[in-house]
Amino acid sequence: MAEEKTNVMRTLAQKKIDYVGLTYEPDASLTGEQIAEKMGEDPKCVFKTLVTQGKSKTYYVFVVPVEKELDLKKAAKAVGEKSIDMLPLKELLPLTGYVHGGCSPIGMKKFFKTTFDESLNQLEKVYFSGGKVGFQVQIAVKDIEKVIRYQIADVCC
Repeated sequence: MAEEKTNVMRTLAQKKIDYVGLTYEPDASLTGEQIAEKMGEDPKCVFKTLVTQGKSKTYYVFVVPVEKELDLKKAAKAVGEKSIDMLPLKELLPLTGYVHGGCSPIGMKKFFKTTFDESLNQLEKVYFSGGKVGFQVQIAVKDIEKVIRYQIADVCC
């Protein structure tokens, strides 16, 4: 049987970026740290993708380690907003094309300004959602810029 590919995996393959696809038993109740544990990986290199909306009504994407929390004040400062709030769950799928637990910074319906936490600078490889619950991809940090534009900032508590 052929390996199931997500849009994220197809995008990476199309851009000729080496990646490792990993799967785990899909369970929306799992925390990011539990997913890292299931994969046998350090939670410091497994990132979650969070979508926010600024006071200006502009949307922003933040990608942070699963073991940390997004600091909304630091995040707002990083993107030049007075304040930002997490996007309500019911708006995630129509806006991004992804469901909660399967949101990836790669392959959203539309590109939004994306910020990775500065801890990315200490890593050579990073894991994030493969675009579907139960799927993760690992890519080299140096290859992220070949797929999306992003900035790095201190955005965690």
